[in-house]
Amino acid sequence: MSKMTLISMIATAAAFLAAPDISAAGGAPAIEDNKAIAPLVRKGRVPVNGIDYYYEIRGEGEPLLLLHGGLGQIEMFTPVMPIFTDHRQVIAVDLQGHGRTPLGNRPIELPAIGADLAILVKQLGYDKLDVFGYSFGGGVALNMAANAPDRVRRLVILSAPYAQNGFFPEMLPQQAAVGAAMADMMKDTPMFLSYKAVAPDVSEFPKLLDAMGALMREPNDYSDAVAKLTMPVMLTYGDADMIRPEHMIDFYHKLGGGLRDAGWTRENMSKNRLAILPDLTHYETFASPLMANMTMTFLDGGGKAPNWAEQVGK
Repeated sequence: MSKMTLISMIATAAAFLAAPDISAAGGAPAIEDNKAIAPLVRKGRVPVNGIDYYYEIRGEGEPLLLLHGGLGQIEMFTPVMPIFTDHRQVIAVDLQGHGRTPLGNRPIELPAIGADLAILVKQLGYDKLDVFGYSFGGGVALNMAANAPDRVRRLVILSAPYAQNGFFPEMLPQQAAVGAAMADMMKDTPMFLSYKAVAPDVSEFPKLLDAMGALMREPNDYSDAVAKLTMPVMLTYGDADMIRPEHMIDFYHKLGGGLRDAGWTRENMSKNRLAILPDLTHYETFASPLMANMTMTFLDGGGKAPNWAEQVGK
């Protein structure tokens, strides 16, 4: 199997996975190298349920929790971090087994990680905050918000399904193949090099692949979690995402959106939103300024354009 075939397989296979870009020299793109990003307020670790989570806090303002994609880490958001930190305090976390957070001795399960994060933000001193999750992090965010709705003010889920059947069917056999046996062939891939740059124990990489493969082989369906969401939710995807467009709409329907015309005065308008962004794949949405600006507009409670009646009435 060629290196490019392997990279393509991993990148397109992994449920909730995406690989951050890295420089030719290797390693994760350092947020500290970008002068436009707000400096660190603090960083550290919070042990929760046997997992020693690493976090970083930047900026000032209303708090926003950022959750990265699978086989990534906080640095995935380097291209758009200035948009998030412009007027928000951003709490970014390396998820279980990713980046600087060790894998621990338990399986990777989205409800468990979501429950951990509700505890983590409380220990960091936040009673309520906005939550943004991309791909694997989107699944974590969904479960966190469902299990601790009192902790989440607004929720953004980027490029993540609510169930395994949300992926294109040809991807499922590739997802099932992810495991430790691929580790040696991945030594020069962005996924491994980004991990190697920051992980406390690089030898855990094969174990991480096994753990993520085990997660992806499960026919998970979080419809029950979707039904528990009480806060405003925005679903965002690329028009060339790994998620089936029909699933995007179904997800939105489950949230009460897209079921009827909103009405002349928005009297039938859902509090939730759906955005399908043009010219973006699953592996690009997390770094899109369009995505980031749209996210912040939603989280700030804005975005409503004047309607025809309002324009004529002026």
